Amino acid sequence: MNDHIEPGGSDAHDAAHEHDHGALGDAEFAEFMELAAEEGFDLEDVEGAIEAAGHGPLPVLAVVGRPNVGKSTLVNRIIGRREAVVEDKPGVTRDRVTYEAEWAGRRFKVVDTGGWEQDVLGIDASVAAQAEYAIDAADAVVFVVDAKVGATDTDEAVVRLLRKAGKPVVLCANKVDGPSGEADAAYLWSLGLGEPHPVSALHGRGTGDMLDQVLEVLPEAPAQTFGTAVGGPRRVALIGRPNVGKSSLLNKVAGEERVVVNELAGTTRDPVDEMIELGGKTWKFVDTAGIRKRVHLQQGADYYASLRTAAAVEKAEVAVVLIDAAESISVQDQRIVTMAVEAGRALVLAFNKWDTLDEERRYYLEREIETELGQVAWAPRVNVSARTGRHMEKLVPAIETALEGWETRVPTGRLNAFLGELVAAHPHPVRGGKQPRILFGTQAGTRPPRFVLFASGFIEAGYRRFIERRLREEFGFEGTPIHISVRVREKRGRKK
Repeated sequence: MNDHIEPGGSDAHDAAHEHDHGALGDAEFAEFMELAAEEGFDLEDVEGAIEAAGHGPLPVLAVVGRPNVGKSTLVNRIIGRREAVVEDKPGVTRDRVTYEAEWAGRRFKVVDTGGWEQDVLGIDASVAAQAEYAIDAADAVVFVVDAKVGATDTDEAVVRLLRKAGKPVVLCANKVDGPSGEADAAYLWSLGLGEPHPVSALHGRGTGDMLDQVLEVLPEAPAQTFGTAVGGPRRVALIGRPNVGKSSLLNKVAGEERVVVNELAGTTRDPVDEMIELGGKTWKFVDTAGIRKRVHLQQGADYYASLRTAAAVEKAEVAVVLIDAAESISVQDQRIVTMAVEAGRALVLAFNKWDTLDEERRYYLEREIETELGQVAWAPRVNVSARTGRHMEKLVPAIETALEGWETRVPTGRLNAFLGELVAAHPHPVRGGKQPRILFGTQAGTRPPRFVLFASGFIEAGYRRFIERRLREEFGFEGTPIHISVRVREKRGRKK
């Protein structure tokens, strides 16, 4: 938060009280702000830090369109850095397709589907496949069209897909580098999606106006609520790389007790969500179409799999990552785990084909888990066999444990007592003759747990990891990532 007001004074305190306090009740909030004032923090800055960390899931914006219209260039422009891969030729595969962005003080996620083309089934089918996965998880869509080329048959096919999805759409007429291209953009009114926004993603022309319109149609990040579970069945994403046994596992847990299978017609889709009775409860396994039979593209399967996984994870509360225990843990396994963690979802690791392992493989698997998945040592683990059904009864307790950690909240008083003891026993290393201290903190949100710590100076990444490790030792948080942000007290000149 870049906006500041003068420190101290009742006006700042009253203004702060006008906002939602997130994790803090009125009395607790007043006490917390008094502590912040004593430590010399700008009260508006403190309020802003809590508010920024205390939101619910960020809204999702999908950027779709046929290949080579400038989608990845636009995504780079939106997120403010060159991260999405941009090349003139098709066939570019990116490991990561979801990014976090901010515009006019509002944060949201961007799903990039650009830069890949596969003609095995015709361009219409491949574009539709990309767009469908992204649109499914999105709250709003930016549809990118090359204004110089005009609307093609493929663009028309994407328009039909967008109409069917019923999501809000902002039409981006890209490659309008000057006033002479405005007329080309105007022709795109014919698509029937409303006003075309003339943009040059390469040079940044018009992107601000387009993003203003995006904020008009994109929902706000929901306010953080505590102690209130979402209505209806809990949403589980069963994810993993191809051929690890996801469909076998789903069929085994569904058994004869499957209660609902929703059919949704579409070019590349089969069932979408399945309601499954498991452990005496009904669970919604989201985007199980990605698990079932699919039109298999001969190339680019990893890219489509990553899009499907991203869409499933965005819709879920907990991700169950299935890993083939008979094979070495792969880079792709690690990427899928990372995707779930970065999305802030509860996490369970399920090692399939456990019944096929001999003692030697089990020994080496344990070593692999320590080295390759050490960063998620906090995730519950189950060793299962989708083929025989072995240990399937352990899946539900693991999911429930992860969800419980995901929703855990530590009261501010207890957190600060813990931080005080921690800092006294293990102070931050001295750097440049100074020793930064964590002064106080609060938990601003859950699902996943999000903490804001206020410090006297820069806190190194290693010390932040140490704090996270001790938080887990003290309060649990099994099965959930933890987000920690640090706000440093700004130096102010003393008045004479």
